Amino acid sequence: MPAFRQVGEKQLPQEVALMAWSPKRDLIALANRAGEVLLHRLANFQRVWSLPPNENTGKEVTALAWRPDGKILAFGLADTKRVILCDVEKPESLHSFSVDAPITYMHWMEVTEESSVLTSFYNAEDESNLLLPKLPALPKNYSTTAKIFSEEKSDEIMKLLGDVRLNALVLGGNSGFIEVYAYGMFKIATVTGVTGSCRGLCLSSDLKSLSVIAEMQNSSDGPLEMMYFQLDTSLLSTYLPEVTRMARKFTHISTLLQYIKLSLTCMCEAWEEILMQMDSRLTKFVQEKNTTTSVQDEFMQLLLWGKASPELQALLMNQLTVKGLKKLGQSIESSYSSIQKLVISHLQSGSEALLYHLSELKGMALWKQKYESLGLDAAGIEDAITAVGSFILKANELLQVIDSSMKNFKAFFRWLYVAMLRMSEDHVLPELNKMTQKDITFVADFLTEHFNEAPELYNRKGKYFNVERVGQYLKDEDDDLVSPPNTKGNQWFNFLKNSTHLKESPLLFPYYPQKSLHFVKRQMEGIIDQCLQKPADVIGKSVHQVICISLYKVSQSEESIPQLFKLPFLWNNKSSSTHYVLFTMAESSISKIYILRRHTDTSRSVNNGLLAVEFGTFLNNSINESSESRIYSCLDAHFYDDETVTVVLKENAEQEGKERILAQLPLSSVYIENQERKFSWDLSKRLDEQCDDISTRTVFLESQWRVLENMKAQYVAVNGIRKVSCVLSSNLRHVRVFEMDVEDDGEAEEEEEEETTQTGGGEHELNQSTDNQDNVCGDSAELTEETGELESNLDSGPDPCHWYKDFHLLNVPSLKILNKQYFFLE
Repeated sequence: MPAFRQVGEKQLPQEVALMAWSPKRDLIALANRAGEVLLHRLANFQRVWSLPPNENTGKEVTALAWRPDGKILAFGLADTKRVILCDVEKPESLHSFSVDAPITYMHWMEVTEESSVLTSFYNAEDESNLLLPKLPALPKNYSTTAKIFSEEKSDEIMKLLGDVRLNALVLGGNSGFIEVYAYGMFKIATVTGVTGSCRGLCLSSDLKSLSVIAEMQNSSDGPLEMMYFQLDTSLLSTYLPEVTRMARKFTHISTLLQYIKLSLTCMCEAWEEILMQMDSRLTKFVQEKNTTTSVQDEFMQLLLWGKASPELQALLMNQLTVKGLKKLGQSIESSYSSIQKLVISHLQSGSEALLYHLSELKGMALWKQKYESLGLDAAGIEDAITAVGSFILKANELLQVIDSSMKNFKAFFRWLYVAMLRMSEDHVLPELNKMTQKDITFVADFLTEHFNEAPELYNRKGKYFNVERVGQYLKDEDDDLVSPPNTKGNQWFNFLKNSTHLKESPLLFPYYPQKSLHFVKRQMEGIIDQCLQKPADVIGKSVHQVICISLYKVSQSEESIPQLFKLPFLWNNKSSSTHYVLFTMAESSISKIYILRRHTDTSRSVNNGLLAVEFGTFLNNSINESSESRIYSCLDAHFYDDETVTVVLKENAEQEGKERILAQLPLSSVYIENQERKFSWDLSKRLDEQCDDISTRTVFLESQWRVLENMKAQYVAVNGIRKVSCVLSSNLRHVRVFEMDVEDDGEAEEEEEEETTQTGGGEHELNQSTDNQDNVCGDSAELTEETGELESNLDSGPDPCHWYKDFHLLNVPSLKILNKQYFFLE
């Protein structure tokens, strides 16, 4: 029987560029050339969801990575230089951030190191959950908000934060770009010292070492050179508890900034364009009327004498109308009420939580023995706290403007509604007709403040009026407010202005009366990013190069070699902290796999070394160093687990057209410690110039291989934890899915039969088993269509129950039960 059980096969409409198995579930993520990200289930390769390309996020997917818990999928977009974190349950973006270079490779790892300090931190409950109220969910009726904050689930935000145990998303891009993001969200390291475009990287699970493969080009028309770098990241390892705590705070802060941003987006959507109609109509009225009377005076005359000029009456009755006025009043009240609720429940609660976490971060920064080496700066964090305070002040100012506007508009529209009803000679309800002197004064003050013409505004907003004052706070512009709040006569402002000591006091948050809420929010984000950027720079500068090896050169015009054929694959062996680097060098039609093994701690007994592996005929079950039996070339390879490599092979050029082969290569057949011939590195030369000195092993696979019939296989993606693989054809549209570690049916039945037929020499168990089977046979009715062919044989021969007894005594395991009625030999 062929090895590996095929469980799915599919022809896809678009060419697949990337494949990545989920580490925890039977799910595989695909990215195609059209920019679509898809999620498929193992069973029949069923599609779970698809995320189409988006102009706002990007259309060119160049990298995929799963979070170690399998709940979030990350992918990088080259055209927009963005990284998107997507929920595995639904095709929705949970978080995104911009990077400085297009991403070419990403690796998401989880720290496996244990210590008493870390264990106590993992087990301790987050105090912020006890001290801070839960952030209220954002309303669902706004289109641009992320679903993570609008679901009616209290754990949605924690899904983005993930487990307390530190995990890190490592990004590699062009021009030596390498960054490390804690929990996939906030940058904790900007690595320098690597040149070229990243083609592969791997951060060790103990945070001690980072391996990078980069592609360099010395001249515009010169060949590409593949380089291997091993970098020392021991600062992260030494301060692992501190890095974990700091990164957790960073992630909380990043999540809250996103929450505040989305809350502000909801407020912008709650503000309606209809609120601008009053300004537009009043401006049109000024441009069309022939009299020299100002708009303010026109409305004042209507207020005092109850009679409007013909021009004003035409404006009110023909353009605004009674029905339009009523609708405008309802829209303003509804819009302002929604914005007010969002400010109180969302902006303020998010800002207070942000202040809490920044204050805790400042306390950590003041513990210099622990956190100074990581670059935490107390002064920078204090500036961030001040910026958040300024944002809270601006939010409170918006609340005051909304409250004042709602009262003013309500009184104004009530008076104007009654006046227009009188103009139309409609009946006015008695309760609407009552207006005290205080109400008249209130409307007069409103007209004086809001209906005063300002010709200088026409160049800025195309209108002479700014009756509506809330929308200017929600515009994402750098310009000053059109109508800033009036601070004249404010006793507190006058007191601060005259005080030389309090004016510059660090205890007071700075106030920006001329700026919008969006402006202050962007300023706050910039200061927080700058404050939290310093640890990334300090940690990045601590990373230093341990070794740099030039692997090989490849011509740019070498189109015959597939893209992945030139790319290395990295693996970190968690049990021994060994870095394996898997790559190929095209020397001829026969391609070897080169496995570089380097240990982060050279004092360990595991030797660093390099071996070349080639594949001989599968008919021989012994290792033979003869080159004459090399007939297979490797097309693609990935580490299946710590001890096995999955490869896709093809026969050599003379026999091209033969079927491709999927095989498992055990490292135990490659690394034979006593027979290893140590390779002497000459770092002044490229590795491909020293190929003759590299020890080569010819491997003859036995049972762990399968011919891929009717498929020109080219690439493979594997997951040893889930024991699955996915093979992709050279046309990038044909996929097959296999379960790799499947027990043979005969073996499985033998184990099951042995468990149920253990007699132990006791005749009682045998008789009891026989009696049970007699009962089964006595209940038999008729055969199904599947077993109809055996009916005549069973009827013409001995009683089927007796067959079972005889073979049971002979201990023949290959017995199947059909419909719990009949038994037959396999």
